[in-house]
Amino acid sequence: MKRRDLLTSAGYSLFVSAASLPPAAVAAQSADAIRKTFDKLVPAKPRAQVTPNEPNMTLVDLDTDVLVAGGGLTGVCAAISAARHGAKVVLVQDRSRLGGNSSSEVKMHVVGANSHKGRPGWREGGLLEELRLADAFNNEQRCWEMWDLLLYDKVMSEPNITLLLESSLYQAAVRDGQVREALVRCDKSEHIYRIKAKQFIDCTGDSRLGLEAGAEMRAGREARAEFGEALAPEKADGETLGSSILFTSRVYPKAMPFRAPEWARKVTKEHLKFRGTNAWEYGYWWIEWGGDRDTIRDNERIRFELLSIVMGVWDYIKNSGDHPESSHYALDWVGMMPGKRGSRRLVGDYTLRQQDLEKSVRFEDAVAIGGWPMDDHPPGGFDKAELPPAVQIRTQEVYSIPLRSLYSRNLSNLLMAGRNISASHVAFTSTRVMATCAVEGQAAGTAAAMCVKHGLTPRGLYQDKNRLRQLQQILLRDDQTISGVRNEDPADVARKAAVSASAALPETPASNVLTGVTRDVPKGERHMWSAPLGAEGAHLDLAWPAPQRISQVQITFDSGFQRELTLTSSNAINRGIMRGAQKETVRDYQLQYRGANGDWKTLADVKGNYQRLARHSFAAVDASAVRVRITATNGDELARVFEIRCYA
Repeated sequence: MKRRDLLTSAGYSLFVSAASLPPAAVAAQSADAIRKTFDKLVPAKPRAQVTPNEPNMTLVDLDTDVLVAGGGLTGVCAAISAARHGAKVVLVQDRSRLGGNSSSEVKMHVVGANSHKGRPGWREGGLLEELRLADAFNNEQRCWEMWDLLLYDKVMSEPNITLLLESSLYQAAVRDGQVREALVRCDKSEHIYRIKAKQFIDCTGDSRLGLEAGAEMRAGREARAEFGEALAPEKADGETLGSSILFTSRVYPKAMPFRAPEWARKVTKEHLKFRGTNAWEYGYWWIEWGGDRDTIRDNERIRFELLSIVMGVWDYIKNSGDHPESSHYALDWVGMMPGKRGSRRLVGDYTLRQQDLEKSVRFEDAVAIGGWPMDDHPPGGFDKAELPPAVQIRTQEVYSIPLRSLYSRNLSNLLMAGRNISASHVAFTSTRVMATCAVEGQAAGTAAAMCVKHGLTPRGLYQDKNRLRQLQQILLRDDQTISGVRNEDPADVARKAAVSASAALPETPASNVLTGVTRDVPKGERHMWSAPLGAEGAHLDLAWPAPQRISQVQITFDSGFQRELTLTSSNAINRGIMRGAQKETVRDYQLQYRGANGDWKTLADVKGNYQRLARHSFAAVDASAVRVRITATNGDELARVFEIRCYA
């Protein structure tokens, strides 16, 4: 089969490679199916008004399995993961585009456990890796609007997701300790959606769903004594991290003068004591303000102050005389939406704290990893010019995030993911970054789908240890990394196979594909098979003493976790990032099986793969052996495979 043939005629996603099919091998939605979904949101005739004060708004009732509030990267991953595991999902986003701080509205790097380039090898897997790889391959030009389009395409291509853009959740109904429904308003379409769901996930960042539902929450910084955290202030306060606005600029063939508006701040060298201004193509995260205010209700004041600082900093670069080489540079974009860091956090059954990060505690209910430094900023931001703009304390290892920090303590069907998880302020300064939020979203979405399927609450899922282990195994199967947990899936018949290969390097034998771990642990164990690509390629075989009935094979390739991979407008950050297919990733391969007569038969013939996780579903066959024959990579001289799984 060629690349497109692996996707059914119902339609396919512009950004999906054949090797990135979702778990159930569900085809992407066709254009007609998407149109029908939209049509269902427009009643044939106006229904009852929501209130007498809204004579022109139409009420639309929606009934779903999972409501995801918030369409940042966290909500996108939560919605896709829940949908791919069979749940009907409504995703609500109050902006015109998805991605939150990673979108073209803010243009912030997606960073996480690999700490930019400070912890090589710990790039996140799972859905986030699928998105990153698709962006790198389809967006070599580093266009932020193409990232927006990728996220929209991924969500719209999922048959189980109904997406509501420019729609704000503003009310929730609770009965018997459960969220029952939420009201969502879209003024562009003059609709008010009344959405009933079995499970709710708050990915709004500001905990708006939790606020409306009456969830327990906290804000600000805890006192040092509350959790025994050495990095916490001695006394509790309501302060947090501020918001930022970025800018981009480019060089032109002639001098480009700049005149700051009257309301711009007058920035001097003293303001920049701890803030460098030597790179101009991409703005500065340290243009930060408002952490000592209410970052929600003072948002308009914060926007103004941030824009005044941006104008003042650019005025300094262009007109102070300290940077004469900036004469041909001009701004070509200035953000208008503050990129928010902190506000409210919901309280779960467990509150993640400083010691958990420092000691890399392995929770029994671990569902994701983090690894960004504990990265605290002075709440006054740019106004505190005498202070460094950040204090970063790196943890020794990546750390675990438990399921108990992803569901509400007092509302039995409310999960949360993103910067509003159950964490102290100190722990939040690490867990708040978008790559970590994304893997939390994948975990929460998968957990929500399991709760719907088995009639459980999130707490009940934690308490049922068999189901909890099943959740972890499902996440591993979807390429989520969980420290200390490896593939023990009883349905994976590959675990019972004998493995051999055409060749192997001594440090990466064929048996590595059955270790149950899908990444090489930095400064530790190897879990990859690798072999030189000869004239006829290289192959890897799994064989059983008796035929096994299989209908799906899953392969995890290498996609260069040792490198950073994020969309950026910074030339310095982009150095070392591979825009395009990652060179280590297998490009061309055949999936074959050996039948009763001993002949090898082809199940899939893939050309042009660039994804790390490949899933191939087919009519069930009785196989005494399975072979992956690799004929080309995207540039590397070695064939590399981390894992092969086989399922009936």
